[in-house]
Amino acid sequence: MASIMEGPLSKWTNVMKGWQYRWFVLDYNAGLLSYYTSKDKMMRGSRRGCVRLRGAVIGIDDEDDSTFTITVDQKTFHFQARDADEREKWIHALEGTILRHTLQLREAETGFVPSVQDFDKKLAEADAYLQILIDQLKLFDEKIKDCKEDESRRKIENLKETTCSMVESIKHCIVLLQIAKDQSNEQQHANGLISTINPVDGIYQPPLDTPVVNTTMPTQTTLPTGSGPSGPSSGVASPAHMPLPSHSVPDFSYSSSEDEFYDADEFYQSTTSPKHCIDPSGPQAALPLTNEATALKRPDTTESLNSTMSNGTTDADQFDSHDDRDDEGEGESVEEHKSVIMHLLSQVRLGMDLTKVVLPTFILERRSLLEMYADFFAHPDLFVSIAEQQEAQGRMVHVVKWYLSAFHAGRKGSVAKKPYNPILGEVFYCHWDLPSETEEPSPPTETISEGPVPWSSSNSVCFVAEQVSHHPPISAFYAECLNQKIQFNAHIWTKSKFLGMSIGVHNIGQGCVSCLEHDEHYILTFPNGYGRSILTVPWVELGGECNISCSKSGYSANIVFHTKPFYGGKKHRITAEIFAPNDKKSFCSIEGEWNGVMYAKWATGENTVFIDTKRLGIIKKKVRKLEDQLDYESRRLWRDVTLNLKLKDIDAATEAKHRLEEKQRAEARERKENEQQWETRLFHEDGECWVYDEPLLKRLVSQRQ
Repeated sequence: MASIMEGPLSKWTNVMKGWQYRWFVLDYNAGLLSYYTSKDKMMRGSRRGCVRLRGAVIGIDDEDDSTFTITVDQKTFHFQARDADEREKWIHALEGTILRHTLQLREAETGFVPSVQDFDKKLAEADAYLQILIDQLKLFDEKIKDCKEDESRRKIENLKETTCSMVESIKHCIVLLQIAKDQSNEQQHANGLISTINPVDGIYQPPLDTPVVNTTMPTQTTLPTGSGPSGPSSGVASPAHMPLPSHSVPDFSYSSSEDEFYDADEFYQSTTSPKHCIDPSGPQAALPLTNEATALKRPDTTESLNSTMSNGTTDADQFDSHDDRDDEGEGESVEEHKSVIMHLLSQVRLGMDLTKVVLPTFILERRSLLEMYADFFAHPDLFVSIAEQQEAQGRMVHVVKWYLSAFHAGRKGSVAKKPYNPILGEVFYCHWDLPSETEEPSPPTETISEGPVPWSSSNSVCFVAEQVSHHPPISAFYAECLNQKIQFNAHIWTKSKFLGMSIGVHNIGQGCVSCLEHDEHYILTFPNGYGRSILTVPWVELGGECNISCSKSGYSANIVFHTKPFYGGKKHRITAEIFAPNDKKSFCSIEGEWNGVMYAKWATGENTVFIDTKRLGIIKKKVRKLEDQLDYESRRLWRDVTLNLKLKDIDAATEAKHRLEEKQRAEARERKENEQQWETRLFHEDGECWVYDEPLLKRLVSQRQ
């Protein structure tokens, strides 16, 4: 069994302000990551520097799949692998090494193996320190706000940055403590680990018959910890007699003076960032979207919808009073459930796909993801205003305005919770009545006989969503306003990843706003979502670059959702640029917070408020009463889970959720046995997109004929 993983990585250096290629050697037994200027220098024993891994914390950035950091000895070291797979191999090996040597530290010094109670005590202490630092950050914010002297303000901001780094370090330590607690017994007994360690001068010397793994790509062998999957072993090994250079394990990580690692404290004071100096040799892997075609005939959903409507009901009786979901109690933190969250974190690894991980019921939001997508139209007046613009430039500006207003309504509470994962075939219907321009209520209008929501009026914005695929999880949704002749069609494939102290959700897919009177189609993409601070009070932020473009008019927009920097910085920032056809310089620049105020700077020099989400009134959507809904409509489907969550009966909610999931599995097994494909209800696959079966455009063309 090999004890060493080695291969090339790039590391950030302060001297050259860039990435430099180095040959790295991970000694699992010594707990060291050493590096050399070349493989040849490694064979000669000319070590350039090393990172001591005992007590280290690994970090990754979800927006860059090849870089990672190691924080230890009050330094943060930045590394870049060739691609995401290579980074994952290194991280798995590094995590195993860190866990082993962190556990052995106390035993080596005292001869005492920590008990579960010892871990619990340290976890409580770490949490107490965390709360103290969080309170201190609030005080710093108040002092910065009241401080009028620039020099004093800079000093306070520096103190705040240092405190922020301590907060994040403690959060990582809490995760490591819990993982170490859960694995300590297994760690001590696996393969006689504790009794077979033979350090020489503080570093392990492999016997002559132990091969050292050595390839141009990093290679990982099975580590005797049982913590995570092993990397692939290599058939290319270096000579077995190759001895490891006999260096002592240093007290601190070090680097040669002229080839210093990048320090996190200096990173945010410098204009040159490792994130923006990526090695061009590391290509980004694209995520393919594969769908299964469904060719079977669909049921007549419209007919079944009409047949379930109650007759002779008033408007108040017709719609569900739970339209604006009751968020009372949604603002609680996860403190009372922290042990469950910690147990969950101990089962996952950095970068792990969470699509198939079952999350605890208490973190659910009491509504389906399909219903959450309806929040894109919480301002239906902004959506229909796109079609009211006479010029192409005005229509593009209003598309951007509607798009940027669409995200804040989805988060009504300060605590991030997860909506229900829709089951295959689940649908959600609702509509919005457009507000009247006068204070008088809008005159009643007759319901329409066709369209996605037959009980709405021709002046309503109608919405329908369906879960069209389970693996991968794809949701399709559609909205329209008949009077304004505007429609929207979209599909989103969600892909979740564990990032340490955060959970990232990639929203893969696109939407299309269609102004039918002008034959214009605006293609847009969606930002990624992140659940931050999952051990304390979780909160949501958006990140990534999105685009909106219209091929007919030539207008386009580029929108960037900025994630909060590791040190300091503001949350929820966005910047955007809107471009005229064939122009490289934008005629409108936008910046602000997507859940606050956004300002526009026009090419004319004028500065205006583009959107103020705090002043925008959210228009309530209308959803049919539960007894009028079909069995597979979201609120009726999840009603037992929702009711028990509201009553805080977690066990009953979990049981209700389990029944739904088991029913879905049984139906999937039956289809497989009968060799049947799933029939979608309202959407069909068109290339890489999912399209509503009876869009407004199709119905209008049919009427003209």
